[in-house]
Amino acid sequence: MYFHVHSYVISAISLRAWFNRYMVIPALFLVLPLNVFSQQVSPATTLPDSLDLDDCLSYAMDHQPMVQQLKLDERISQQDIRIAYSDWLPQITSSADYQHYLKQPVIFLPDFTNPSGPKTEITTGVKNNSTISFSASQVLFNSNVYLAARTSGYYRKQAKQTTKETLIGLVVDISKAYYGVLSAAQQVGIIREDIQRINISLRDAFARYQSGASDNIDYKRATISLNNAKAQLVNAGEALNSNMSHLKRLMGYPIDQPLNLEKDYTKMHNEIMIESVNELDYGKRIEYQLLKTNLHLQKAMVDYYRLDFLPSLSGYANYNLAYHNDNFGDLYNLMFPNSSFGLTLSFPIFEGARRIQSLKKANLTYERLALDTLNFRNQMDNEIMQAVASYKSYVASYNSTTENVKIAKEVYNTVKSQYDQGIKTYLEVIVSETDLRTAQINNINALFMVLSSKLDVEKALGRISVNY
Repeated sequence: MYFHVHSYVISAISLRAWFNRYMVIPALFLVLPLNVFSQQVSPATTLPDSLDLDDCLSYAMDHQPMVQQLKLDERISQQDIRIAYSDWLPQITSSADYQHYLKQPVIFLPDFTNPSGPKTEITTGVKNNSTISFSASQVLFNSNVYLAARTSGYYRKQAKQTTKETLIGLVVDISKAYYGVLSAAQQVGIIREDIQRINISLRDAFARYQSGASDNIDYKRATISLNNAKAQLVNAGEALNSNMSHLKRLMGYPIDQPLNLEKDYTKMHNEIMIESVNELDYGKRIEYQLLKTNLHLQKAMVDYYRLDFLPSLSGYANYNLAYHNDNFGDLYNLMFPNSSFGLTLSFPIFEGARRIQSLKKANLTYERLALDTLNFRNQMDNEIMQAVASYKSYVASYNSTTENVKIAKEVYNTVKSQYDQGIKTYLEVIVSETDLRTAQINNINALFMVLSSKLDVEKALGRISVNY
């Protein structure tokens, strides 16, 4: 997110600009290193033993570098506004010069006793001249200062809205990453439980084989099933590490530090429901608000080019200390001061049709931005429809996989009991174990997709807010 404020080069350094440069900036250099140093050496933020989603988001708002950059961008925008406002303040300059004539100029004057006679050559001035000048000017009106006054509020709003838009995206990304870590962790737990069941079955099958109650096929199948489950556990563990690293990066959390998350899957299940989606308010979307702000700024640009046809008015005051002497050593012994003040009215008559073409371009840009707002409304409608459709689909999938988990558990328990009684074969036990593991993993994946799609719906409806 980047934005700019129109600033205009001034010919002299204002008093306020001088103060900002020579007083404020050194103070900032004294303060900023202390802030940076304190962030580097301060102890880690006190966190609970296990973080829930709100804890992760709160940590990110304080430690994510991008959040700090957004805050700095807002401060930069504020400084740009102050720079633009500096044109409203008096502009004071000072200059000094020295001039030495190698050959002094001459003038020709008539002989007043004989006007028709030859003119007399007279040397003028002195060999050494020096002037110390002080000048002050004050803009009373021009299109530049009008633009600065008209747009300052909108640029502040634009900076805050741009920050908010980026932070909303960060909240959504962190939330999805958080659910992704919990989903991966749950899959690891499911596979570990399955490995425990397979180990028990393997011991039972091997005991049957040693007792002569069965051949070696059952415990070999159990061994194959165990090896497959262990391979799945390794893959799930790597996926968990990857998801955790992604979450830490989004939070601004140290990669090499452990991060314990609250694994409350009942809470996750209770959060899948969403409020009514019938209410639709375009103004709640930060993207739409930002488009409207940009539209106001472009309207100000149109007015700026219209006012560019008007004259510029400014006042000035000059005070000069003049020194003249043929002898350089005595140059500054005698001073000849002079001063003046007045008004300057500048009216540009013709600039190659630049102002007319700039005004036309500004109007065209305004029309295009107006169409952007209409396009976004259509895009928002479509986005909401797709998000809601995906959410409903994932909810249905989650409900069906939840039912499948219940059925798979019943089937496994029945088949295992019948196998222990010698009714079912061990192959059926393996199949029921695989079905149970698949149903559980599908269920946790469906839960993750429901929560992720719910975030998409909330974002599309403009219901996600941030505080920073």
